[in-house]
Parts: sequence; C-alpha cells; structure tokens
Amino acid sequence: MAQPTQIEQIAERTERLLVRYHELQRTNALLTEQVALLSHERESLKSRLAAARARIDALLERLPEISSPPVVRPAPRSDAS
Repeated sequence: MAQPTQIEQIAERTERLLVRYHELQRTNALLTEQVALLSHERESLKSRLAAARARIDALLERLPEISSPPVVRPAPRSDAS
C-alpha cells in the first residue's frame, strides 16, 4: 500500500475540517434556536410574575390596616411550691 502524498493528506484534512465546520454550523443553529425559545419563555414568565405581583398587591390593599400588633401576655404562673 502506497503512502498518501502530501496533497492527498492535505485534501483529507481539508475534507475533515469541512465536515467539522458543517457540524458546528448545525450545532450553532440549534443553540441559537434554543436561546430564542428560552428568551421567549423567560419573557413570558416575567410577565406572569408581574401579573401575580399586581394581584397580590391588590389583595394586600384590600386588607384592613392593623394599627399595632396584638399584645401576647404569658399565662399566669402557678407557684404551688
């Protein structure tokens, strides 16, 4: 079996580089699509969070004001000893 010439070796390496390049392009396209989907999901979640906060704020506004917290007094001790 003859040793491949330098030109054949370069051609083979170039072919491998092209295959790798196309693989990376496909991977990059998939990752770009994932980033877009996740960005959309993030924006949707932020919107839902803001709506939930607004509903909680509205509920808090409806609660009556408490002037001071109730005083909790300890039960009387029975010293029978």
